Amino acid sequence: MKLLQAKLAKYTAPQEAKAAGVYPYFRAISSEQEPEVLINGKKVLMFGSNCYSGLVSDPRIKEAAIEAIKKYGTGCAGSPFLNGTLDLHKQLEARIAEYIGKEDVMIYSTGFEVNLGVVSCLTGREDYILWDEQDHASIIEGRRLSFSQSLKYKHNDMESLEKQLQKCAPDKVKLIVTDGVFSMEGDVANLPEIMRLAKKYDAQVMVDEAHGIGVFGKGGRGVCDHYGVTKDVDLIMGTFSKSFASLGGFIATDKEITNFLRHHSRSYIFTASITPASTAAALKAIDIMEAEPERQEHLWKITNFALEGFRNMGCEIGHTSTPIIPLFIRDDFKTFAITRDLFNEGIFVNPVVSPAVAPQDTLIRFSLMATHTREQVEYALEKIQKVFRAHNLIP
Repeated sequence: MKLLQAKLAKYTAPQEAKAAGVYPYFRAISSEQEPEVLINGKKVLMFGSNCYSGLVSDPRIKEAAIEAIKKYGTGCAGSPFLNGTLDLHKQLEARIAEYIGKEDVMIYSTGFEVNLGVVSCLTGREDYILWDEQDHASIIEGRRLSFSQSLKYKHNDMESLEKQLQKCAPDKVKLIVTDGVFSMEGDVANLPEIMRLAKKYDAQVMVDEAHGIGVFGKGGRGVCDHYGVTKDVDLIMGTFSKSFASLGGFIATDKEITNFLRHHSRSYIFTASITPASTAAALKAIDIMEAEPERQEHLWKITNFALEGFRNMGCEIGHTSTPIIPLFIRDDFKTFAITRDLFNEGIFVNPVVSPAVAPQDTLIRFSLMATHTREQVEYALEKIQKVFRAHNLIP
């Protein structure tokens, strides 16, 4: 066996989980990602999706995607920097700029590429990136590629953030990067206090709204809109792969920043453009979210119902106040076993283990869509109570 293969062959965790009958990944879905999906011929309720708006199989969005393919084809065969910019892309950028409330927007092929390409290149060697310890992996990868000084602060801990800001040279750029809604545990960034500290220490702020758009704010505009800080936040990142029911991502900011990014952001310059279908789907999703506020209202009704149900059940759910509800297990094997047992009961949830969370914080991630019914949530609560009791997690 060659050296590389011999080294990697020592990684046997997946094989061990499969042998134990608890391997939880790559479960192939053979239907649309509705509240109920089909896996291996079995219908299960989907509580593992990130499409909080519930629009991922909306016929109006599918029709918009189909029409875009008819006009533009299936791909762009190049990056936006060269031959891959369509007039449809420019329409989407202008629409998002209006929707979010920023001067300019750039669209990337994935949300991961936004954070990777923006965080890695905005600041210089003598500048600083300050980041929450629970920021998304894409932010972490972006700051790893940056030549700037990297300062981590404790999760949502404003005293820790201030201490890190005090370490920074006053005349250098200080970029605070945070999730708006933290993707694994569902809690919300303390943006009002972050903005206060940013003003005090002359820092800039970038907010990842991947899990906030479609959930918070007027028309689903996100946590920045919810707190009324959109104008003061320097950069707002979003993704199309969640509430926008598509694929891709964007950064909304000032024209001075986009002008630099368009000519320096490697994940933008050296990646093929978002497909026409994905672009048209995201455009249509924005229209629907603005025109149908009842979707967001229903999402919050079932979210509050589920949160109350889990608390009454005795589940440990941390500080979440969003449709992302962590059910802490704090044991890798038990997390996998519970995921399997819930699937057998007709409930699809996601196991979250290290490195997505700290090893002592393993959890089941239960997430809601605007298309879930109260009856479906009630059924899920009943089955989760049954399985959790069997594993001695609740009374």
